[in-house]
Amino acid sequence: MGIVSWVVVGLVAGWLAGKLMGGRGFGCIGNVVVGVIGALLGGWLASRLLDLDVTGINLTSIIIAVIGAVIFLAILRLIPGRQPFER
Repeated sequence: MGIVSWVVVGLVAGWLAGKLMGGRGFGCIGNVVVGVIGALLGGWLASRLLDLDVTGINLTSIIIAVIGAVIFLAILRLIPGRQPFER
């Protein structure tokens, strides 16, 4: 996936993960960062555990990115104190 695809999928995944997990949110840039990291995490887990090849902007990529972003948000919330990217 190109950089624009990662940002688009990251934006969608970060926004959806923020809605699913609730809380105050991280703002537009924070959601993109969380979404892109979640997309990377979700893509890596999907390729390792499910033998899926995640490429392009499609429903499968977005679902996997959202799952990765939710996992990443859950890990972030385990860190005590002020959260990174929190507004």
